Amino acid sequence: MKRFFFPIAAGAVIFLSLSCATADPAKKYPNMVANVDPVSAGVIEAEFDRMFSSKLNKVEIEVVFYPRLNAAALEFRHEFLNYRQFWDEASRKMFADALERYKTDYEARNLVNKYNRTRKIYGKTKGRLEWEAFKLAKTRVSSPTIELGYRFRENSPFFSANMRSALEEELGSGEKGTESQRIAMYFTRSQADDLVRLFDQQYLMGLLGGQDGEKPMEPLVMDEYSEFDD
Repeated sequence: MKRFFFPIAAGAVIFLSLSCATADPAKKYPNMVANVDPVSAGVIEAEFDRMFSSKLNKVEIEVVFYPRLNAAALEFRHEFLNYRQFWDEASRKMFADALERYKTDYEARNLVNKYNRTRKIYGKTKGRLEWEAFKLAKTRVSSPTIELGYRFRENSPFFSANMRSALEEELGSGEKGTESQRIAMYFTRSQADDLVRLFDQQYLMGLLGGQDGEKPMEPLVMDEYSEFDD
């Protein structure tokens, strides 16, 4: 299993560092489901826009579960930066529900090639993002909106999660912030199904040994796409 930057030291600055040994974890992490370190949930694949090209670029993404946050992070490298995109439990369920709506539209051939109308047709949610240029660089944080919809690329429809740009947070006094980049992820139905399996709360809890859970799913890679055949 390929790991991009796990375990993560930089992300702990914002999310996982303990301010003192006697702090009450339940107060520090109100969404905590277990006071344990992050655990890898598996690896999936998604398609990204390719720099200076109209073609898509397939990227491996590691999904890491953060029990203290009850959040799953998509960890990947894109355009020379390392990213951790956090999805809380409600957002993960929204992703799964949006995918089912997309599948219904797909099977009914109701998809239209008008991205300005379809990029958030299945809803939007507030995300949390960390990024840095390399492992020991400063970690930057923002809270971008993520839009769920679909888009036609390379003459085929893809389920999409479009992360908008957002102003950097957690700045020191007088420090001028930057904006996180807009990043669109595109999924075939099989790729999105893989992510839904790893987003499942019961599965994630099973990784901790407290409940029964399935083994991490292996990525399903699609070799060819056609307009209405995934």
